[in-house]
Amino acid sequence: MQQLKPSNCLLGSSSIIRRQHFLIRVLGCSSNNQTHHHQSRMNSMICGSDLEADALGILRSITPALDPSRYKGQAGKIAVIGGCREYTGAPYFSAISALKIGADLSHVFCTKDAAPVIKSYSPELIVHPILEESYSVRDDEDKRSISDDVLAEVVTWMERFDCLVVGPGLGRDPFLLDCVSNIMKHARQSNVPIVIDGDGLFLVTNCLDLVSGYPLAILTPNVNEYKRLVQKVLNCEVNDEDAPQQLLSLAKGIGGVTILRKGKSDLISDGETVRSVSIYGSPRRCGGQGDILSGRQLCPYVDASVAVFVSWARQYISSGKGESAMNPTILGCIAGSALMRKAASLAFENERRSTLTGDIIECLGRR
Repeated sequence: MQQLKPSNCLLGSSSIIRRQHFLIRVLGCSSNNQTHHHQSRMNSMICGSDLEADALGILRSITPALDPSRYKGQAGKIAVIGGCREYTGAPYFSAISALKIGADLSHVFCTKDAAPVIKSYSPELIVHPILEESYSVRDDEDKRSISDDVLAEVVTWMERFDCLVVGPGLGRDPFLLDCVSNIMKHARQSNVPIVIDGDGLFLVTNCLDLVSGYPLAILTPNVNEYKRLVQKVLNCEVNDEDAPQQLLSLAKGIGGVTILRKGKSDLISDGETVRSVSIYGSPRRCGGQGDILSGRQLCPYVDASVAVFVSWARQYISSGKGESAMNPTILGCIAGSALMRKAASLAFENERRSTLTGDIIECLGRR
């Protein structure tokens, strides 16, 4: 993706931009001029003298308006690939978060053991019990047959999805990971964005070719997952003193994927630029929010939020409202991070020490 140059950015404050926008409307400028101004304003939200993005401004800009003329599915169709015998909560949280944020449809592709449990959490999720683990495979012939059936089933749905989320509750069963690898390869061939989290990052770290050079791949590592990626790709330890530059090198080293490094401030890079989101979240740590180290604030299930906003960012850019040089994965990560942090903050204001992941999800639609 082409890097946005600081020289193209508007350096004025948001209040000045709002006044300029008002004057343009009052003076009756042409629609082309208005479009150019809107694009310049979006550029200014990403560019600047420091790393911090105008996250809330980007969030508002790429979120589609509620329009009665739109039909079901136009606001986003998200698929979560994950869920096994041991882990059913993570895929549920991801899938239901996508609906709460504003996606129209949310699917879960999981193992047969996990499906009844996930379905019982919510009738609003479309659950596909098609994945298999090693214990249910008898021999190599059976393995090939099941693997082919799993891929064929997912392929029939693939063209309907705006984004895949791979990893929540996936587990590390070798046969299951092989099946998911085939799904990711097909998604890449179909040009479908892939947000990778949890055990999906374990899979990718051990097989970088799954995402290397794919600009629609988004990795959302926590502290430990990021450490393993840095050691694998850059062959060194994490350098917090120069975190932005190291993240830039890591994203570039994996061929221009987008990485959202979760932490006290979320850092986002596609190998060309680095942005930061530092909106305050919540000091509460509980099961379902992600791993925690050294008191860092993490975004709970930011993968689903990013998936929805990436699909909206692609719509936003294809509609002509945003410049083609804007990277939709960067926009989606910035907006997704901002929303989850705001929701965590609102939930903590209400529940304090009793805050659970479900409380944060309930705050996704609040102002």
